[in-house]
Amino acid sequence: MTNMAMTDLPIARVARPGACTRRRAGAAASRLAFWLGLAAAPTFGVMALWSALGSGPPDLLCTALQGAPPAGGMTTMYVLMGAFHVPAWLRLLAGKG
Repeated sequence: MTNMAMTDLPIARVARPGACTRRRAGAAASRLAFWLGLAAAPTFGVMALWSALGSGPPDLLCTALQGAPPAGGMTTMYVLMGAFHVPAWLRLLAGKG
């Protein structure tokens, strides 16, 4: 057998270091992102209910809004964030997950 340099070998025969590890890490990250996307909508829904129903006295910074409706500020933000994460559930229910 002749002494060949690594650059003389065809690309298919040269093992790329870490290629399988990167592929598995990418698949794991994809699965994690999928489950986090599903967890986000109900989590924000609970947080919206909690901030609307369970809010105690207003924070020191919010005392200027004496006549503000109870479902404002953080509740609105949580409802919007939950609505933005609903498509993950719709994809799952449609079988495209």
